[in-house]
Amino acid sequence: MTIQDFDIQVASAQHVDYAPIICDEMAESAKARGTGIAQRTPEYVANKMLEGKAVIALHKDGTWAGFCYIETWSHGDFVANSGLIVAPQYRKVGLAKAIKHKIFDLSRTKYPDAKLFGLTTGLAVMKINSELGYEPVTYSELTQDEEFWKGCKSCVNYDILTSKERKNCMCTAMLFDPAEKQTELEEKKQNMARKATLFERIENAIKSFGQDLKIF
Repeated sequence: MTIQDFDIQVASAQHVDYAPIICDEMAESAKARGTGIAQRTPEYVANKMLEGKAVIALHKDGTWAGFCYIETWSHGDFVANSGLIVAPQYRKVGLAKAIKHKIFDLSRTKYPDAKLFGLTTGLAVMKINSELGYEPVTYSELTQDEEFWKGCKSCVNYDILTSKERKNCMCTAMLFDPAEKQTELEEKKQNMARKATLFERIENAIKSFGQDLKIF
């Protein structure tokens, strides 16, 4: 079994029947890891599909294989790719990474100026986030939208979060800031331009020196 055996697409109305099994697997996965997760109802997940704010992966035989959805906070200034889940029988083939890349691209298309962030305890997710350009940050750099933090109430670690006044918890906070990435890209271009100019000057100096030698 390879990644080519799966169809990863933006979820729509035709996929809403998968919502209950997706929610069940999210809960079971969190229980197996012994970590927290903000619980979502099948209705909530189905609505994300109807809004075109979710990505679903299906095996070539039509079986549900993976899922992830978009949430927006602070009037769209912050976006989270939440609920990443892969069915147990389809793990270890790179499906989580492929879904994360798909939902990341969808988020950047829908909300090009928003900061993308995530809270996770999973090392594999952290690695994928890093590959996408996310960087570890403090909780203070995340959305301060109260509705987002209310979603943590169903997490088993919520008491830890509140006892530390939302400054940190068991999850690692990661952020992709498009404005910062654009600045880095522009600086990189400027550095390349300076190096090209320097190289051109050196090349011209060598040519000039060669011509001087011919004169003698």
